[in-house]
Parts: sequence; structure tokens; C-alpha cells
Amino acid sequence: MKRSEINQIICDGLEFCCRMNFHLPPFATWTPQDWEIQDHEYDEIRDNMLGWDVTDFGLGNFAEKGLLVFTIRNGNAQLDKYIKPYAEKLLIIREGQITPYHFHYSKMEDIINRGGGELMIQVYNATDDYQLADTPVEVSVDAHTFSVAAGSILALTPGESITLPTYMYHQFWAEGDMVLCGEVSMVNDDNVDNHFLEEVGRFPEVEEDEPPSYLLCNEYPLAPN
Repeated sequence: MKRSEINQIICDGLEFCCRMNFHLPPFATWTPQDWEIQDHEYDEIRDNMLGWDVTDFGLGNFAEKGLLVFTIRNGNAQLDKYIKPYAEKLLIIREGQITPYHFHYSKMEDIINRGGGELMIQVYNATDDYQLADTPVEVSVDAHTFSVAAGSILALTPGESITLPTYMYHQFWAEGDMVLCGEVSMVNDDNVDNHFLEEVGRFPEVEEDEPPSYLLCNEYPLAPN
């Protein structure tokens, strides 16, 4: 992805958060120059990859398949000094923009429509060899537990949420408007815990066609000594 595209995507995301009256923590708008002077007091942000995450899943078409994420809080199963057993993310989903089928090995999560259009989410169980199963899927929408056919699409209006256990395939997109989507989950580790149905990339290679306005969560410099 070009840096100019990433800059614009984050700028659009910040504007959408303002429109939805959702306030992000101060480090959401720290510049690269701000990051150069942040000492070890901010290592939790660096170590746990909090902040902005833009991906086109390596497919080269962010508008069709892509996602803008801001990780607000997260623990770290690999580092004992971070004891949070939970994570919280903000997902900003454009109309018709698909996050491809995937499940998580370890992470159970709640996906919440916090405002905007409808959040459409399609669900399958995974087979033993990680394909799409044709078995009924038990879902929980705002603590209402029921069964749906494999491949069913659920429409979540603002305020509604769904619980996604491990090994439940899901893909999602927005309809009617962009969606401000919350994710509350167990500790998140995008390096090892995602299984996509089709092979995709997770973090983009960046073409530096202009300076970054904000750094991505995998770009922070080390703290000054």
C-alpha cells in the first residue's frame, strides 16, 4: 500500500470517529516526531501493538477487501509484565468492504456495531481440516443464543453485538453507511492467532511515496535511552 493511501485512510477514520462522537486516546494522533521522544513509560503501547493498523490483506484493493483498526488496549501472553487478560479494538468498516473469512485459535471476541450502517456478518463452523463446515452454527447475539444454517448472514444494527467463539469462521462488511465497530476480546495476537480461509497478507508492505502522518502499530521506534 502507498503511504499516501494509508495517511488518507487514517484521516478519514479520525473524521468518522468525530462524526460518531467516539473519542480515541491521545496517542491516536501522535506524529512520528512525537514518537521519537516517548520514553519507556509508553512501552506497553509498543510491545502490545496498540494504535493504528491498516490492511488490504495483501490483495491490493483496500476498498474491496480491507480494514482500518485502532487497538485501544491489549494484554500480551508472551510478556509477563502486561497482565491484562483482555483486548479492545475499534474497527472502521466501509460500505461493501469485506474482511475475508477467518477464525481465531485462542481468542473469543464480541463484535459490536457502535454506530453508522448495518454490520453484516456471515458465519460458518470450521471442519477438522479448517474448511467451511455445512453444520448449523450456534450464535449468541446480545446474549440471545440460537442456531442458524451454515453460511447465514446476520445483520447487526447499531447497538447490537455478536459473540464469536474460537474456530468459528466469519467474514463481515458494512451496508448503508460506514460502521464504527467495537471488538472486545481475550488477549489479541495477530501474529499467530488468525487463520484465514484463503491465503492473505496481514500487515502491508508500504511504498513510501510521502511522509507518514501517523505510525502504524508495527512501526514504532524504540524508546530513547
